[in-house]
Amino acid sequence: LFHAEYVVLSSLAAAFVGVGLGIVATREWGEEFRPILEALATIGQTFPPVAVLALAVPAFGYGPLPTMVALTLYGILPILKNTLAGLGSVPAGVREAGEAMGLTRFQLLRDVELPLAAPTILAGIRISVIINIGTAAIGSTVGAVTLGNPIIGGLVNGKVAYVIQGALVVGVFAIMTDLLFERLDRRLRRFARRD
Repeated sequence: LFHAEYVVLSSLAAAFVGVGLGIVATREWGEEFRPILEALATIGQTFPPVAVLALAVPAFGYGPLPTMVALTLYGILPILKNTLAGLGSVPAGVREAGEAMGLTRFQLLRDVELPLAAPTILAGIRISVIINIGTAAIGSTVGAVTLGNPIIGGLVNGKVAYVIQGALVVGVFAIMTDLLFERLDRRLRRFARRD
């Protein structure tokens, strides 16, 4: 696995879990879990990514696996937080109108709530992916092959050029990804307004 693969795979897993937990916590039968999930998301954000990686190493050893686990776990938090916020901000009147039209709970979620919450959820995924791009570079310290290899190599051998080169590549990757998300967000908002 390489840097982009770590980011893509961990972000997909984080999005699946984060959005799924957010949906569960905003349903009537799962509302009792919402305070716990909100507290976990808030507390989890206070941990630096390197600490999550350090905790994954004793459990999973060195190499790609602890990096993937750490990226996934840390990536869930902003997605969960934004999913809760997005679904929680859907007006009650809109839900009631959907119910009055005869929509089932699943149809209401799929056709009304998720489209309205999509920009907020996408913002959480965007934050998660950008964080993961930077955090994946730290995976080099536990034996994963990432864009952080030149940075770590430069620090170990005292070669500043390697450190700068690695940092620039990671920075450009993060900026390009952020620009792609910005375009996606604009299209999503245009599509939502058209509907």
